[in-house]
Amino acid sequence: MKKICKYIGLLSIGVAALSCSNFEELNTDPNSAYTTRPEALLSYSQKELSDYLNTPSVNENNFRLTMQYWQEVTYVDESNYDFVTRNIANSVWLDLYVNTLQNLVKAKSIINAYVPTASEQSTWPATKKNQLAILDIQQVFVYQTLVDTFGDVPYTASNNIDENPLPKYDKGADIYADLITRLKADLAVIDPNGGTFASGDLFYNGDLAKWKVFGNSLLLKLAIGIADYNPALAQSTATTAVSSGVMTSAGDNCAFSYLSASPNYNPLFENLVASNRNDFVAGKTLVDYMNASSDPRRANYFDNNVTPYKGGTIGRPSGFAANSHIGKFAYTETTQGVIMNYTEVAFYLAEASARWGVGIGATAAYNNAVNASLTEWGVSTADAAVYLAAHPYNAANWKQSIGEQAWVAMFNQGTTGWNFYRRLDYPVLLAPPTAVSQAEGKVPVRLQYPIRETTTNPTNYAAAAASIGGDKLTTKLFWDKN
Repeated sequence: MKKICKYIGLLSIGVAALSCSNFEELNTDPNSAYTTRPEALLSYSQKELSDYLNTPSVNENNFRLTMQYWQEVTYVDESNYDFVTRNIANSVWLDLYVNTLQNLVKAKSIINAYVPTASEQSTWPATKKNQLAILDIQQVFVYQTLVDTFGDVPYTASNNIDENPLPKYDKGADIYADLITRLKADLAVIDPNGGTFASGDLFYNGDLAKWKVFGNSLLLKLAIGIADYNPALAQSTATTAVSSGVMTSAGDNCAFSYLSASPNYNPLFENLVASNRNDFVAGKTLVDYMNASSDPRRANYFDNNVTPYKGGTIGRPSGFAANSHIGKFAYTETTQGVIMNYTEVAFYLAEASARWGVGIGATAAYNNAVNASLTEWGVSTADAAVYLAAHPYNAANWKQSIGEQAWVAMFNQGTTGWNFYRRLDYPVLLAPPTAVSQAEGKVPVRLQYPIRETTTNPTNYAAAAASIGGDKLTTKLFWDKN
């Protein structure tokens, strides 16, 4: 049996998570956290990040439900935005701060403390810089995810139990600005002629050129994230990212390859098949939209168990047999977990062009983005041309053009779809009438802080809640200006 070992502490009293991966190449790692190789920590953090982003577990990631891509069959609490009963925010906090970030922090400390052998003296400085840059780029990604989920979060004082047992929260805008600076520095020190991780990098196998492309794409994502808050910084950052080289095809995708056996298969398969439960069907909002446009992606997004395609009413129990099931990709053990892909980046490029004229023309960039999604889901060139002709770019309302198409395209990337929705205000989504009162009749625009933070880190929690305008589902993030 594969072995999994973790040591987890609570963020509010300091975080420590050192682990050995359950992947085949890591089975011989030592039990002691103090002798764990950085490669093992890297692998574990990558799997934990992918699991969080891709799981449909109602205990961790409900953004497919929030974005009305999916609907629950029997238990509909999360479809109605009840995220408190299961303390979902605490699971997100644990997934990102503990299981992901803290493993990267520990990997860095091991690398910084390493004393090279005599034969490594000449090559180690470049290898060390490259390894630390790879780890830090991933940290930037995770911190952006945390800010985009909660708003103000622990940053400068996070993941350091000795110095900051009760970490303060930093302002989301300050974190974003620092992440941009930090990422630029990471990209500047990567030496393509230097060494890298010989093993353990399950995203890019240590390919430094791929990491630079991913880093530039992440820089573009950061820029687009603050486009309405700080247009000047956003535009200059986007220009730098695009000129430096972002993703240009699916070959640049950052993805996690799952295995066919438990416990290393895709979390979609885990929740839709291995659980022996039938908890989800397609959501009516998305299905109706795609039906109205004869969207050719339906054949892959959904199963053909019912014809025509039919989605469950949002917020209401929806019969499993009477509604369209999620497509076969979700019932396949080895479906890759998406971290960031070309389709997502293509839509950022469309935004950058529409907002500032960065890159190619806006119409061409929009067409590229829509085509990227159609290609990703196996649509033929001929059918893609028909779809695009029926859905041309509208410069007069580019936010609707890009927003609605990005929403459809991010069907299997719920957290990313939520970002597009909040930033562009399209599509127009309505909260179900059965939604919890805390939603105030609206689709949530943030998660509330973990309940644990209110009791174990109350002073810093209270300051953060006041800073953002109240710890509510309806409190807009600093960058959500419209």
